[in-house]
Amino acid sequence: AATKLASAEKLMYFCTDQLGLEQDFEQKQMPEGKLLLDGFLLCVDVSRGMNRNFDEQLKFVSNLYNQLAKTKKPIVVVLTKCDEGVERYIRDAHAFALSKKNLQVVETSARSNVNVDLAFSTLVQLVDKSRGKAKIIPYFEALKQQSQQIAAAKDKYEWLVSRIVKNHNETWANVSRKMQASPEYQEYVYLEGTPKAKKLFLQHVHRLKQEHIERRRKMYLAVLPQAFEALIPDLDEIDHLSYVKVEKLLETKPDFLKWFVVLEETPWDATSHIDNMENERVPFDLMETQPAEQLYEAHLEKLRNERKRAEMRRAFKENLETSPFITPGKPWEEARSFIMNEEFYLWLEESVYMDIYGRHQKQIIDRAKEEFQELLLEYSELFYELELDAKPSKEKMGVIQDVLGEEQRFKALQKLQAERDALILKHIHFVYHPTKETCPSCPGCVDSRIEQLLGSRFIRPSEHNQKNSLSDPNIDRINLVILGKDGLARELANEIRALCTNDDKYVIEGKMYELSLRPIEGNVRLPVNSFQTPTFQPHGCLCLYNSKESLSYVVESIEKSRESTIGRRENHSVHLPLTLILVNKRGDAGGETLQSLIQQGQQIASKLQCVFLDPASAGIGYGRNINEKQISQVLKGLLDSKRNLNLVSSTSSLKDLADVDLRVVMCLMCGDPSNADDVLLPILQSPTSRPGGGGGSVLL
Repeated sequence: AATKLASAEKLMYFCTDQLGLEQDFEQKQMPEGKLLLDGFLLCVDVSRGMNRNFDEQLKFVSNLYNQLAKTKKPIVVVLTKCDEGVERYIRDAHAFALSKKNLQVVETSARSNVNVDLAFSTLVQLVDKSRGKAKIIPYFEALKQQSQQIAAAKDKYEWLVSRIVKNHNETWANVSRKMQASPEYQEYVYLEGTPKAKKLFLQHVHRLKQEHIERRRKMYLAVLPQAFEALIPDLDEIDHLSYVKVEKLLETKPDFLKWFVVLEETPWDATSHIDNMENERVPFDLMETQPAEQLYEAHLEKLRNERKRAEMRRAFKENLETSPFITPGKPWEEARSFIMNEEFYLWLEESVYMDIYGRHQKQIIDRAKEEFQELLLEYSELFYELELDAKPSKEKMGVIQDVLGEEQRFKALQKLQAERDALILKHIHFVYHPTKETCPSCPGCVDSRIEQLLGSRFIRPSEHNQKNSLSDPNIDRINLVILGKDGLARELANEIRALCTNDDKYVIEGKMYELSLRPIEGNVRLPVNSFQTPTFQPHGCLCLYNSKESLSYVVESIEKSRESTIGRRENHSVHLPLTLILVNKRGDAGGETLQSLIQQGQQIASKLQCVFLDPASAGIGYGRNINEKQISQVLKGLLDSKRNLNLVSSTSSLKDLADVDLRVVMCLMCGDPSNADDVLLPILQSPTSRPGGGGGSVLL
């Protein structure tokens, strides 16, 4: 039968969280009369208490045990406060239990929540023998297991918090409500309680806030150098100022508010400004921090170094200009020892000096070439007796060099002999073929400039096209002569026809043109091989060759054709646009023969003053490798030439020239300071001037 004990008017309380907070929990008054009890937990405090003797406590517990033993109910000895326990007290308590019929002893700590449940489950097992026997674990072993359990639960709970909480502005009430059903949250609260769970949450939020502030700080510090560059880029303005005065100077700049914001409350990281993501301006109180001051010092040092480097560049350039050892074409390796000193190396890398030296060399080389060109013009009699289009012999080049050798302008290019010889050859080419393309001053040739002036003043695209369309009724037709030996002309004609439509139409830039081809492979003096017939007026000629023999045939045919038309009223062959094309032989991929043919073709094209195309430079291959795009470009060029010829032929005549009011004759040397603009612009800009009948003349 259950033992009944009387404990009238005693208070009992239920606490599932922490002792010492009895007033925070529900309180109930124990009923009057007897209570039914099934067992006893006999508690022994093994900590070192103030003004308390453990031996007396143990004597009191022994007397209490004697009273409880009379009830014949199970008794479990519970050692409390083992987290602060004294080893002797624990040992004496175990000895006491052993002396009392081998009582069960459970070492507990309510504060650490170690073995508390075990004490009750041990008593329950003694009351109900049908239950399995509880395993009693010593305090320190239980504490270790519980620490591991709490650590694992803490890790899971912190993972849960980090997954849910991404913003430092989250509140505990909102987050705890979200985590209420999560097992990670429930387990940790069960082991450690809600206050510790909240504490971990607050620590996480604080960490998020600090990380956010640090990101903003780094962003502001990254912007500061740009702000310094924009607001105080002048070294003279700030070099003599203290940091405090520089701060005041910044506030006076017109663009100050573009880079900085002055907050009413400071410091900035304790205000709501940290969450104003749209405002990326730097809080001005950040300037009071050491990193900001260090960035300003770095900006100041950068300006000083830039000024010093600029001074070094200027000094180096002056050394180059004044040094007698720096001549055109002298390599850097030879010049370095004459112009470099230790101070130069302290401020700039050698690559910078090499770049400056390279630009200086270009300037003096260009100037030396111009002066050498003037020298060649002064000694023009040296080039009178050369064969047309022939490369001067070694003996002739030796004579030229002997005559010019004592001239300083000749010696200036001593280290550039190859380029000097090339200038001599180019000058020879210009002497015998003085055109805009071979002019040494190209593209500053006087002829080119006059064409640009007249074109920009008078030619209007709409009027030009309208005039051409009226004067050229056959503008949509292209008559093309193909000149070649040994089947070259017929084969290319067939290739071009294969690119045409069924009715011999060819598309150029989206427009359809009627294409008429006349392949010629025989004697052009015979009527059957004539360039021009009563029904065929050529607009251009494609000249094909793949050997020395076929090239000679082309040259002879062109000369015969021009000779046969001299004296005619309509001398079209003289102005006929020519294109010379090198055709690869079948299976011939290159070599010395191909290079020789290219050089010969270039010389002949220069003599005939026509366009030269070879497979290497223009991308045109013959036969299977024919390039439709390049053929279209050739035909378009012929079409443009046809328009120009029609315009000249329809406007140029002696009668027209006789009708003009003003003729301008100029004698200008290409490259001279005086230019055609000074003479022509006052006339061309007159509102009463208009193009005359002679095309290039002006009517007033």
